[in-house]
Amino acid sequence: MAYDNTCKYIASQNPASFVRWLLPNDEFTTVEILKTELPAEPIRADFLILLRFGNTILHLEFEKLPYSDPPIPERMLNYWVRLYGKYRCRIEQVVIYLQRIDSPLVFLDRFQVGNTVHPYRVIRLWEEDPASFLAEPALLPLAPLTRSNAPRELLAQVAAEVELIQDPAQRREILVCTAVMAGLLHKPNLISQLFREDNMQESLFYQEIVEKGEQRGLQRGLQQGLQREVSVILRLVRRRVGELAPSTEERIRALSISQLENLAEALLDFSSPADLTVWLDNLN
Repeated sequence: MAYDNTCKYIASQNPASFVRWLLPNDEFTTVEILKTELPAEPIRADFLILLRFGNTILHLEFEKLPYSDPPIPERMLNYWVRLYGKYRCRIEQVVIYLQRIDSPLVFLDRFQVGNTVHPYRVIRLWEEDPASFLAEPALLPLAPLTRSNAPRELLAQVAAEVELIQDPAQRREILVCTAVMAGLLHKPNLISQLFREDNMQESLFYQEIVEKGEQRGLQRGLQQGLQREVSVILRLVRRRVGELAPSTEERIRALSISQLENLAEALLDFSSPADLTVWLDNLN
């Protein structure tokens, strides 16, 4: 999800740049970012970006791979119907594929069943000329994924362009986003050579990534600790009362850490599986 969130971040921070890239003939003064939620059912916010300017909504869908349930064409139709039903305006839809893949699905640009046909635009980044991305700071994070016979050299060129950004805060944010997106194509050691971590640490987006990573690490650690605790308790219970019915084992696996600790003390007084069942029943 890191790539989806990065795309969402750079588009929401620089919406005008994305409108100029995707709709170069449209005139606008301001771009509004719409909430990615529609009546009846929330849309997957990690994938969907809605930019509104004038009487137009630009719906951006960033996808790493073309696999989806429901399929992407069906989703695009569903989004269009719901957006039009709410806003009654022109809606331009663009699916942007990030990672090169040999699948016919990345060439689908419409939903078509019977007489129902709904087209949308598809961009495969690996086919795009890098020149326009190199010329626009907000689009630099996508530049490493564009067309090139020498992707390593292109990445070095992108890194050099990032260093030319005058605003230090913008430079840090673009640097982090570019390093993340480059991970779809390049190995970490090359990325770390070109995008030094000490230059990224003051980036708000970088700090958010680290914070979320630490939270996930903490959650994984707690989960692993709970699993170890359950395994130990189950072994002790079996030694005390014998083999357990599958339903009883599931009840033990569902206990919290504090309940498991209480069980570890209580089982010293158990002499039969019935004692365990009574103890579990008394939890409620």
